[in-house]
Amino acid sequence: MADTVDDKVGYFQAITGIPDTDLCTEILAAHNWDLQLAVSSITANPSSPDPSTYAPPPPPPPPPLEDDFVPLPPLAPAPQQQQQPGIAWRLVTLPFYVVSGGVGLITGSIRLGVWVAGGVLSRSLSLLGLAQGGGDGLHELPPSAVEAVDFVAEFEHEFGAGRGPQFVAEGFADALQRAHREYKLLFVYLHSPDHPDTPAFCGGCLCSEPVAQFINENFVAWGGSIRRTEGFKMSNSLNASRFPFCALVMASTNQRIVLLQQVEGPKSPEQMITILQRVVEECTASLVAGRIEAEERLNNQRLREEQDAAYRAALEADQARERQKREEQEILEREAAEAERKRKEDEEAQARAVQEAAEREAALARRRQEKAMALGAEPEKGPDVTRVLIRFPTGERKERRFHSSTTITSIYDYVDSLDCLKAEKYSLVSNFPRVTYGPEKNSQTLVEAGLHPHASLFVEIEQ
Repeated sequence: MADTVDDKVGYFQAITGIPDTDLCTEILAAHNWDLQLAVSSITANPSSPDPSTYAPPPPPPPPPLEDDFVPLPPLAPAPQQQQQPGIAWRLVTLPFYVVSGGVGLITGSIRLGVWVAGGVLSRSLSLLGLAQGGGDGLHELPPSAVEAVDFVAEFEHEFGAGRGPQFVAEGFADALQRAHREYKLLFVYLHSPDHPDTPAFCGGCLCSEPVAQFINENFVAWGGSIRRTEGFKMSNSLNASRFPFCALVMASTNQRIVLLQQVEGPKSPEQMITILQRVVEECTASLVAGRIEAEERLNNQRLREEQDAAYRAALEADQARERQKREEQEILEREAAEAERKRKEDEEAQARAVQEAAEREAALARRRQEKAMALGAEPEKGPDVTRVLIRFPTGERKERRFHSSTTITSIYDYVDSLDCLKAEKYSLVSNFPRVTYGPEKNSQTLVEAGLHPHASLFVEIEQ
């Protein structure tokens, strides 16, 4: 057994081939003097640098825990730390570590080559326009997601596909957010491939149907290998001191986590279910409260959206009514303006008609006056005087004496001087015989027209 620091440093140098004693001491100190873990980090990690240039990074700080959180006490007192195997056992297992490290390097190289070839092929197809999607570059997964995918594939390869918990193929932070969204606890399993109890624990406990079913129903399961970066970080953050190691955590505020329970060492399916069930029962109230609070927030948000929608609908209806009212008012105003315009036009037309009628009446009055003045005085009875009787369409009769030498025009002037006829176009007609004294006879004297010594004429209005 490598009981002293010098024994561990010498054994580490013998396996890794690193000649620098101080560097070996730093690497062992960085791995809490766990010789097996330190050797695995050099021999089994394909991405590790050359041992001659290796400088161990300081262990990352653990994720912040709630200041006021007190971890739940373990279900049973943790057994004493098992004694590490002696130097003889280390020498016996030395070939295994060397072979395991070589296989890991070969596997990593193959995986890297496949990834590069796939990237080149995908890029080539994109350039040729044969690949689906319009992405211009390769979509590389985050390192944490790549490690999670590798862990799920290795776990299913070793213990059978479809067996065990349904580990999510994403990083720890994403898995924690998933659990938070689904109002579940996060089941964390840290896989130690070289631990002698790991195969029995995974095959007999985690892969048992009751345990797997209980975990899948009540938890979001995340797993990681302590040989990889994120698994190693989580083993330090969760203070993993014994394997197999499981932990139950819950997301909190400000990107913090709450460690609810650590499950260390081998456990039977019954013990595991008992622990998990107890933690679920203790956290059910807070999870239900969180779900109810989230549902209330969602309902309040939905209610606000519905209220906003109703308000917008009412506002749009009011605006529509206001628009309709304005349109109706504009129509009424246009109709009123049109009616006013027509009224003014009618008034103007009436005024013009009245004015025109007045002008015509004045013209007729002037005409009558002029005709009366042109006739002169009515002559006395005598042999050279002709008596003419005029009958109007209204039945009115007018009689006047004219000199026989007077022309037919004088009779028209006499009719025009009277206020018995409003028409401007008319003719004088005799009945027996019927003779119309039109413009062609206006220059004839009364004797020439056969109207002397007396005549009876009637006024015929021309249409």
